[in-house]
Amino acid sequence: MAKTEDKTNVMRILDAKKIKYLSYEYDNSRAMSGDEIAEILGKDPATVFKTLVTVGKSGNHYVFDVPVLCELDLKKAAAAVGEKSVEMIRQAELLPLTGYIHGGCSPIGMKKFFRTTFHATAETLDTLCFSAGKIGRQVEMAPEELMKVIRFSYADIIKDNR
Repeated sequence: MAKTEDKTNVMRILDAKKIKYLSYEYDNSRAMSGDEIAEILGKDPATVFKTLVTVGKSGNHYVFDVPVLCELDLKKAAAAVGEKSVEMIRQAELLPLTGYIHGGCSPIGMKKFFRTTFHATAETLDTLCFSAGKIGRQVEMAPEELMKVIRFSYADIIKDNR
């Protein structure tokens, strides 16, 4: 467990709600891909998720979490949230909107809660990893534990590998 002063806001939220999780810290002196992070953590990349923020045609924002080796399918994502279309927000919009920077965005602890969807495979996992809200930090927890902190749904939201 990390020392209190080393904890991210995500970890403090989890602690306050008495949610069980594991935390990981890794060298973040250079930009890394999701599969590199999974390798450093010793995790199957299918269990390590990236958090993506979009805006719908309606102007509403949505959060999608997908395995690090997968690409968000914007059409499937839009259908999952009942929008005509969604698009990724610009990187410059991420911090003011969520409180997180690119590479450190977590589905937990955003400035405001946005409708969140995890790729359907998350439902079948014992645990999943995602950003702890800071580059170089990850948390791992069971999906049912995460459900105690944020509301989210599951849907097929990734591009097919064909």
